[in-house]
Amino acid sequence: MHFVDAKGILIRTGGHCGMNIYRGCSHGCIYCDSRSKCYHFTHAFEDIEVKQNAPELLEAALKSKRRKCMIGTGAMSDPYMHCEEELELTRKCLEIILEYGFGVAIQTKSDRILRDIDVLEEINKKTKCVVQITLTTYDDNLCKIVEPNVCSTKRRIEVLREMQLRGIPTVVWLCPILPFINDTEDNVKGILKECVRVGVKGIINFGMGLTLREGDREYYYAALDRHFPGMKDKYIEKYGNAYEIPSPNSRRLMQIFKSICADNGILSNPNECFEYMNEFPNKYHQMSIFEM
Repeated sequence: MHFVDAKGILIRTGGHCGMNIYRGCSHGCIYCDSRSKCYHFTHAFEDIEVKQNAPELLEAALKSKRRKCMIGTGAMSDPYMHCEEELELTRKCLEIILEYGFGVAIQTKSDRILRDIDVLEEINKKTKCVVQITLTTYDDNLCKIVEPNVCSTKRRIEVLREMQLRGIPTVVWLCPILPFINDTEDNVKGILKECVRVGVKGIINFGMGLTLREGDREYYYAALDRHFPGMKDKYIEKYGNAYEIPSPNSRRLMQIFKSICADNGILSNPNECFEYMNEFPNKYHQMSIFEM
């Protein structure tokens, strides 16, 4: 990893703000879109860029904001990579969010988030905290192949359960689903059954498949050659250089997904999930003369 002093930390989008404390990732997921050349990395993806002044920048930004909102993090780079154990920049930023009365929507694949469950719980009591966890592969042996440097799916489900016990709402990212690898009914049903059990608020899925573009595609195909001999040729024959790579089982898997979510009151429309996560709660009101 290497350290930089960033010029800014918050990016405003609509009524909420987003930030990335780190740039790059050490999780090694074979399908990672963040490797794509369109993101213009000037360093090796595994050489994590650390925005060492992120807490100071965040505090200055929140001090000057007149309107409270949700702060999102984890969309591009996981805030709980291995280096966070030592650096604790994510925790420091969460403490600042708590201090200034903002909300947070945080996304990760790592059980390291449990270290900060105390701060997350306090944010949720004061305003709102939504924890987002990515689940792709119910079989933990397969999970070790497609997401090699991160905790198992079953451990992530335990994280969701711990959040539920603290009253912290959760959203699951059910993506990507890799054609001919984890695009089975057993896989999707297994994940959804656990989502129901641990009471997730919503599940985000943009279609049963994945996307590939320059940079990401080459890394993914190299992984296919290592772990699934002959699979790359199957992809090239079926999809060519397409950006969207839908599973041949997409229609059936989406039917299962929509049906289970509807039967259990789980948000399944991505826009509805984002609206829920981005909505800052109006928990406080001015007392009327009748309440005095």
